[in-house]
Amino acid sequence: MIILRISLFFLILLLLPDWYIYRFHIKYCAKQWIRKLWWMPSICLLLALLVFVSFRDSFQHAFGIYLIVALCIAVPKMVFMLCDLLIYLCKKSVQCFIKKPMPLSIVHLYRLARICIPSSAALITCIYIVFGAAFGKEFFQVNKVTFISPDLPDAFNGYRILQLSDIHTGSWDDHGEALQRAVTLCNAQYPDLVAFTGDLVNSRADEMKPFMTILSQLHAKDGVYAVLGNHDYATYTHWNSEAERLANIDTLICREKQMGWEVLMNEHRILYRGNDSIAIAGVENSGNPPFPNRGNLPKALQHTDGMFKILLSHDPTHWKRNVLPETDVQLMLAGHTHDMQVNLFGFSFSKFVYPEHRGMYLENGRGLYVNVGLGFVMFPMRLGAWPEITVITLKNKQ
Repeated sequence: MIILRISLFFLILLLLPDWYIYRFHIKYCAKQWIRKLWWMPSICLLLALLVFVSFRDSFQHAFGIYLIVALCIAVPKMVFMLCDLLIYLCKKSVQCFIKKPMPLSIVHLYRLARICIPSSAALITCIYIVFGAAFGKEFFQVNKVTFISPDLPDAFNGYRILQLSDIHTGSWDDHGEALQRAVTLCNAQYPDLVAFTGDLVNSRADEMKPFMTILSQLHAKDGVYAVLGNHDYATYTHWNSEAERLANIDTLICREKQMGWEVLMNEHRILYRGNDSIAIAGVENSGNPPFPNRGNLPKALQHTDGMFKILLSHDPTHWKRNVLPETDVQLMLAGHTHDMQVNLFGFSFSKFVYPEHRGMYLENGRGLYVNVGLGFVMFPMRLGAWPEITVITLKNKQ
């Protein structure tokens, strides 16, 4: 279903700019071979897309490379189209305002602008996409935020939580060096607690084996706590039996524990500072279909009445579905969205799928923080939605 949605998106992204540029520019080219050649890149990409949709289980890695190539071709064309259209509309507006023919010098300037400005914008966009593909997935960013709640006990004022999410070890291949840099950067924040909000693997527990030594280096005063994400349930690959899939989940949890991580499966732990305490709770993935919905909030929050509570829940839709209306949890930490790994100048298509898709959201003094993830899945790039390490400082007053 996800691949089909992406396919429809790329169909529009490829054909609309091609039609526009051909209609207003290429069509008037004197050389016929240029007019015919114009459609070849998009035709090849569409044929390749048909192959990937038909045999997606056999070419998952290649599909990621395909997406990057398609973005490098289609997005600059879209940018060219939008810039060109804007210049054209500006000209029309000026003509309507002055109500007389434009001077020849202005006409020449207009024609030059319709070539230079859209072409330059398209070239810059292409360079930006190449940067995202080559370096973006390792362009780790530490985002520091503050969450204020009067319910926080005084002894925990200034408490620092480092949140990681969506590492997707199966996508890192031989990039252990990059993951080591990320872990070193995490430890340099000296957090009181590390919270991992799911999707450690793409599907199979074996994906994490090459990185267990690196990830076991994560440390904090009060330990590392984790929950499962939708990918951790291993539903994106073929298994010979349901028992084999369930055994894979057990292996994943066992290996997380071997790394020193505490996996919260609809349960909580109490953290103490002197006579004060807070609860750190975690639920299994709770998502809308087709994602698993195994979260059990009453079980996870049992015997925490009146306490300041931090909830780890992979899917941010859980916040408004259940957490806000059914609990008094003050702060929920989530991941899952990746901000679709592409965010251009603050805009991401993830906002049309997830109302809460990145950063901090507040409602009546209660908060949700959505981490856009450290890793990547499906296509090996990040653009604008840089891999994130979040440091959340808790305070009980301004």
